[in-house]
Amino acid sequence: MDYQNKHIAVFGASEDPSKYGYKILTALAANALNVYGINPKGGHVKGYTFFASLADVPVQIDVAIMVVPPAALPGAVEQCIAAGVREIWFQPGARLESAYRAAQKAGMKAVNGCFMVENGFW
Repeated sequence: MDYQNKHIAVFGASEDPSKYGYKILTALAANALNVYGINPKGGHVKGYTFFASLADVPVQIDVAIMVVPPAALPGAVEQCIAAGVREIWFQPGARLESAYRAAQKAGMKAVNGCFMVENGFW
């Protein structure tokens, strides 16, 4: 799928270069994608502002990438449902069956897989 014209939210965006939330956000930005970091603490990385919630993002998000602990997934999925996100990726380590089912039930394309590997970014 072509993600060039999509708006992508990375839940679990991080200022820490050792974290996948940082690696994914910066790699997508380096590929000139429209990427938005979601982190309840806020923050900045490489000129990007982190939004405390999906509702704070000023554009319609098409794709959400989950890089959060399983306990945070239900709330993140609820934000995606409320915002009308159409596609959600549960990265390795960010999986919870009930959150996956909630995304599917809401009509989202839900994927248990590594967005970066499966779409050729890594």
